Amino acid sequence: MRSIWLAGVAGMAGMPLATAATAATAQDLPAVGAPQDQAANLGDIVVTARRSAETLQNVPVAVTALGGDFIERQNISSPADVPQFAPNLTVEQQPSSLSAATVYIRGIGNQEPSSVSEQGVGIYLDGVYLARSAGAVFDLIDLERIEVLRGPQGTLFGRNTIGGALQLISKKPAKDMGVTAKAGFGRFSEWYTRARLDTGYIVGDVVKASISAQHRESDGYVDNSLTPSSQDPGALRANSVAVGLEGDFGDITVNYNFDYDSRRGTPAFFQIVAATPLAQDYYSQSPSYGGAPFLVDPVRQGTVQQAGFTDRNGNFRYGSKTRVQGHGLTISYEPIPELTIKSITGYRKFFQDTILNLSGNGVLRGPVVDFTAPTLVSVQQVTPYTGNNAPQKQWQFSQELQALGKVGDLSYLLGIYYFYEKASEYNAQSLTLVMPVSALTSIGFPQAVVDGISALNPGLSTVGVNANPVQAFGGTSQSMAVFGQASWKPSGLNDKLELTVGGRFTGDDKTAYLAGDVSPVQRGRKSFDNVSWLASLSYDVVRDVMIYGRVSTGYRSGGINPRANVINTFDPEKATAYEAGIKSQFFNNRLRFNLAGYITDYDNLQVQQFAAGSGGATSLIVNAGKVRLSGFEAEVTALPFRGFQIDGSVGYVKTDYKVFLFRDPATNQILDVADQAKPLYTPKWSIHLGAEYSHPVGDALVRLRGDYSHRTQIWFNALDNTAPFNRNLISPSQSNVKARLSVEDIRLGGGKLDIGLWGDNLLNQKRLAYGIDFGALGFAGATFNKPVSYGIDARIQF
Repeated sequence: MRSIWLAGVAGMAGMPLATAATAATAQDLPAVGAPQDQAANLGDIVVTARRSAETLQNVPVAVTALGGDFIERQNISSPADVPQFAPNLTVEQQPSSLSAATVYIRGIGNQEPSSVSEQGVGIYLDGVYLARSAGAVFDLIDLERIEVLRGPQGTLFGRNTIGGALQLISKKPAKDMGVTAKAGFGRFSEWYTRARLDTGYIVGDVVKASISAQHRESDGYVDNSLTPSSQDPGALRANSVAVGLEGDFGDITVNYNFDYDSRRGTPAFFQIVAATPLAQDYYSQSPSYGGAPFLVDPVRQGTVQQAGFTDRNGNFRYGSKTRVQGHGLTISYEPIPELTIKSITGYRKFFQDTILNLSGNGVLRGPVVDFTAPTLVSVQQVTPYTGNNAPQKQWQFSQELQALGKVGDLSYLLGIYYFYEKASEYNAQSLTLVMPVSALTSIGFPQAVVDGISALNPGLSTVGVNANPVQAFGGTSQSMAVFGQASWKPSGLNDKLELTVGGRFTGDDKTAYLAGDVSPVQRGRKSFDNVSWLASLSYDVVRDVMIYGRVSTGYRSGGINPRANVINTFDPEKATAYEAGIKSQFFNNRLRFNLAGYITDYDNLQVQQFAAGSGGATSLIVNAGKVRLSGFEAEVTALPFRGFQIDGSVGYVKTDYKVFLFRDPATNQILDVADQAKPLYTPKWSIHLGAEYSHPVGDALVRLRGDYSHRTQIWFNALDNTAPFNRNLISPSQSNVKARLSVEDIRLGGGKLDIGLWGDNLLNQKRLAYGIDFGALGFAGATFNKPVSYGIDARIQF
């Protein structure tokens, strides 16, 4: 079986990236750029998958890269827009948050959004690690490229890249002064304005700078009848700023990047899609008590009621807010041509204040236990689950030193790395426990009280108990690493063969505290260390055809679970991946085909067992899994004739659980339920097909592009045992069609104007995008994708 999958080869980034004739800085998904669109071949694609600039086709790593021009034309505004162009990648924005994402590559990732939870896929901005998925969604402005590295990247990128890495690379300041401005308007009153100023060299030929700013607004795409459209679910007001400075001081080059993203809005509508008969009967009586009707429906709704919440400051509101900012400083020193010493310093911080609109209904009312009432029961506002998670905050500092050099036929990279962060959050929750009156003893009510409620309220069989649990926690994380990698290309073989080996030692130290309703405060500390390694061999069998084999390992740090009421520690996850691939170009680089096949043995799987109850949304994390993931990615780009490009990709992931331990709450026995476990956040198949035609008309260029993407179903919980509504929350197979027609390089005075019309989700798929099973609270809910949208944009450059 292993030999079958290893027959595959490495991910081709050729899809949408590079444009045509000259070397492009990233594989520009079939993006072809203005005069280059009429070039005779696909051109080269330069990536930094091994922490230095290399041509994509020469890198023995499965990579997909999207170039800046393609990102601009496709209006890719966040990492959540990338998966339709990259196989075996899942990025889903999480409910109730404006900035949290769940990211998976080849079946490995993490869905926990807390401020102290480690990712399974590393996200990097200009070489600086973004530690928390809670702040991973922000507006991407002026990117040079996006790189998706699949498979463990434990040697060069370190811990928490066990599934792969997502690299975001900013566009550097230009040598010449220039101004670019862009604006767009679309459905749901969505509009934005963006501008970038390049100063050119401002201190002789030494220093140059750029500054970009963007404002983006949209009304919601689900009508909440309780609010104006500007506060409907899906509404957003966002401001972003990016600053770049570059100084060239002879042997020393300095690059500084600053990014800031502030957003306010109402997250996507979280709709209840299933409920127990007990919960549905209880909440459905709300109108008879003067409350709103109860909505539970598996089909996406257009007009709803969504109640607000009084936050920690006493303000009644519906929306959330978040701020992300970061600083990155890269200094490169080249004392001799064969050696470069590089320093990468990063500082980032994140803040979020979220209204947890996870009830999917208006103001519900029902009978609840009330010891101030004569009958011990009164009619009050009830809610399946809501709250205010604020403040949720994190800051981090990182320092990396690298030495990149070459000695004869040997190229090497040596480095040391240090990382420190501090994070915390305070989650004030509100929920209603619905139960038969006779069951109140199960949550601590004396039998005499239960008898009194029954006697004073004849005919009352079901009652609610309002609870306001507080979940507060925080912690620190410190990581240190030493790493190195060396590649040998014997000149006697005309550089056709390359042997690469590498290793990394990482030491992690974590502390955590649990507060809120936990008394006394619980404190814990845990340390881990790991050695990850890599070995790869590549060979150019003929010109422009390279085959390679690669074995790599990675690990995701262990830690202390913030969602429990006791100190619940868990160990690191580890992965060993076997990969083989081919990267090829034919017909004078008019056809590019890359293929990668892999098998990943994934051990010590950290399994989250959700346990919502009177304490709110809690869970335990245990190392209960062992799984083998296997599959492939194939990517192709073709230029049949000048101006016409076709690109496509297909990805496949097979998940085979070897061990999956589950503690049966009824018997307290530990069972192996590997045959019942489902793959998480990972479709078995992901497919993309794009076509683009460009044709000069006078001095301008007309471009038409269409994209079709498809992925099979996604599960959000591994076991039905712990998620009673698991099968109600399946995100079904879905297809997306998007198109764009543009006229570019229209001469306008001393500048050039581009105008485009676009449409997205043209099939108007009503896809369940993200689901949460609240189990013991008696319901499950989900967010759905955005309806069909369309718009116009214009960009002018001077």
